[in-house]
Amino acid sequence: MKYKVFVDGEAGTTGLEIRSRLSSRDDIELLQISPELHRDRDERQRLLNAADICFLCLPDDAARESASLVTNPNTRIIDASTAHRTNPDWTYGWPEMSKEQRKKIASSKRVAVPGCHATGFNAAVYPLIAGGIMPTDYPVVVTSVSGYSGGGKKLIAQYEDTRRGDPEMQSPRYYALTLHHKHLPEMMKINSLRYEPVFTPLVANFYRGMIVTLPINRRLLSKDMDAHAVWEYYSEYYKGERFIKVMPFGGEDCLNGGYLGAQGCNGTNRLEIFVFGHDDQILVMSRLDNLGKGASGAAVQCMNIMLGIDEGTGLAE
Repeated sequence: MKYKVFVDGEAGTTGLEIRSRLSSRDDIELLQISPELHRDRDERQRLLNAADICFLCLPDDAARESASLVTNPNTRIIDASTAHRTNPDWTYGWPEMSKEQRKKIASSKRVAVPGCHATGFNAAVYPLIAGGIMPTDYPVVVTSVSGYSGGGKKLIAQYEDTRRGDPEMQSPRYYALTLHHKHLPEMMKINSLRYEPVFTPLVANFYRGMIVTLPINRRLLSKDMDAHAVWEYYSEYYKGERFIKVMPFGGEDCLNGGYLGAQGCNGTNRLEIFVFGHDDQILVMSRLDNLGKGASGAAVQCMNIMLGIDEGTGLAE
């Protein structure tokens, strides 16, 4: 049996990545829209309702519009935008959150894929909250560095064309300095946090890959655990998960001369958890491909779950 799949917004970075992951699969029939009709509302509506699964790889307002065009009760939607991530009528597309979440995704008609920064953040924070280790009023501070592909076509063009060679583009650059990043609402809601994290993202001069960093003070935890105990907890929490790997404590055999790069998961749907620290301080780091587990890979993983097939189909570990 072939499933009909339509990617609305296939020319964008995430849309192209999803099509790439699906194009060689013999169980998928990709519905194609003519380039001259990609803004034609009627044609898009026809394809959206002809699909078994449709991916929305669009700006938020356009994603809401496309979702509203789906009237076929059998069409299932996976939204890669920010538009529906905190909407209670949509299922949050992070299967590793819990066994129950995977079941919810499997039965859902509307799934919102997490943001890339939020994915790395959730992977570190959610288990600690769920286990009563980190209190919900913990003063969370988090930093994330990612490749420039996360900024979409305009930012990619700056790094690769219009501002290539500009000295300012050569060093990592902070952004979202108003402290109102668009991923914060889902980071708060999914983790039941009482206060917004202080979140400082950076973009750097490499195409893809990211690391999300969470520093923790032991004295502020609800349970008295040192860095090694936290590492043991993550190892047990994610035991058996296919795409989340808890790496050796302290990054043993994973560091290059004492350095940890952001591109180690590129081309995969893998997310790696690292734990560093000592008796008083703990550092948790999530490494992932912002276009893989942080976007298109996660979307395809959710599709596989929704279709009831092996969730790793077409995805690299």
